Amino acid sequence: MTAPDLDPAPGIYGFTVKSIDGKPVKLDKYRGKVLVFVNVASRCGLTPQYAGLEKLYREYKDKGVVVLGFPANDFGGQEPGSDEEIKTFCSSKYDVSFPMFSKISVKDETHPLYGYLIKNSARPNDPIEWNFAKFVVGKDGKTIVRLKPQDTPDSPALRTAIDAALKG
Repeated sequence: MTAPDLDPAPGIYGFTVKSIDGKPVKLDKYRGKVLVFVNVASRCGLTPQYAGLEKLYREYKDKGVVVLGFPANDFGGQEPGSDEEIKTFCSSKYDVSFPMFSKISVKDETHPLYGYLIKNSARPNDPIEWNFAKFVVGKDGKTIVRLKPQDTPDSPALRTAIDAALKG
């Protein structure tokens, strides 16, 4: 599945996704915020990044930054649980308070949202390489940077992109 042809005006804000509780969420509700999209997994060597993502969210949320977690089971079956199991894991193990969404695919049958993020990044022909890849989207809804999974939540690359997005 590829991203549908969307009216370019709504861009990222034209998408509606399902929360981890199964409720529809229009991304338009985040208009004017800096967004950090992350495909997450509970049984990955990078799973401890949840702690850093939560720290980042708590540090920046009052400044207008929202971390958005999208569980995906595309890499080595590292997110096998149901949405309810994922939510329980995230809250009990990492005290996650940032918005989490229903499990999607970011690789083979790429969810349209991720198709859009990839297509509108500096690497539009490169698939998501692993769990915990990150996209920073500016207040205007445009992708500022796409970071690799190894770029941790406290990496200078991510912090610099967020700080620049907040200023501009």
